[in-house]
Amino acid sequence: MLLGLLTAIAASVCYGTGSVLQAVGSRKSARRDAAAGDRTQHGGPSLSSTAKAAMTWEFIVGTVLDFVGFALGALAARLLPLFLSQTVISANLVITAVLSVKLLGIRLSRAEWTSIGVVCSALVLLASAAGHEGSGHTELSTHWWLLAIALLLMAGGTVVVRLLGSRAAILAGLLSGLGFGALGVGVRVLNGVDPFDAGALLTDPALYAILVAGIGGMYLHTVALQIGSVNGATAALVVGETVLPGAIGVLWLGDASRAGLAWMAVLGFVLAVGGAVAVAWFGTPDTPAPAPAPAKEPARVG
Repeated sequence: MLLGLLTAIAASVCYGTGSVLQAVGSRKSARRDAAAGDRTQHGGPSLSSTAKAAMTWEFIVGTVLDFVGFALGALAARLLPLFLSQTVISANLVITAVLSVKLLGIRLSRAEWTSIGVVCSALVLLASAAGHEGSGHTELSTHWWLLAIALLLMAGGTVVVRLLGSRAAILAGLLSGLGFGALGVGVRVLNGVDPFDAGALLTDPALYAILVAGIGGMYLHTVALQIGSVNGATAALVVGETVLPGAIGVLWLGDASRAGLAWMAVLGFVLAVGGAVAVAWFGTPDTPAPAPAPAKEPARVG
């Protein structure tokens, strides 16, 4: 349990730091492209502008951190119940919010800081109440269903987000979160890992669901960072990657809380998700604090 928690916390730090660095690169690229008129007819970023954002050094470093976070998160998903591992990893919202103050010049309101405190307290409740993780053994047909759902979410979401353009920031964040949630479920049920069997691994549809959900989720998250609030998009991502995977872990994969502490696990889960939503609800626009106005020169006499 301790190793799993430390792994999930490390993944959260990597994801949170990576999100802010990606936002810095995306915003830098988006400003240049907006000046050049490189937008779709609906006001959203074009594929070329998204590709340019991915070539900034900040975005590249953030992406490297995402890959490290993915590896750590995959390990955590196999060591902890999904409702705990996904929620701890999703606490990267706290890292994102705090770093955005420094790197993006965003000012957080008292309500946002309070919401962040609620998320942190909820994680303590969850960690205290979490019990054993389920086995993850499922029928192969469910792996095919997971792949189909991942394809539908990522392909359909990409089309819808491009049609909605600049209005789709929260939706893009939510869809990316659902993609990362599907990734977490795929990691748990993946065959050929323990014991290692290359044949079983490569023929498991869950492996390709992981790839589709991971790549699609990263693309949609990039779009969300380009067109909307980094904290709001990340909060929507938190909801997507915690609620459904957590429920699947309990109802389908056998995850459980400690005896007599189910109420604490439920309370912690609800508070964690509610706190993340509150950050989005109370989120301030991602604009730097205005520079002080220059002092007026005294009027000259004569």
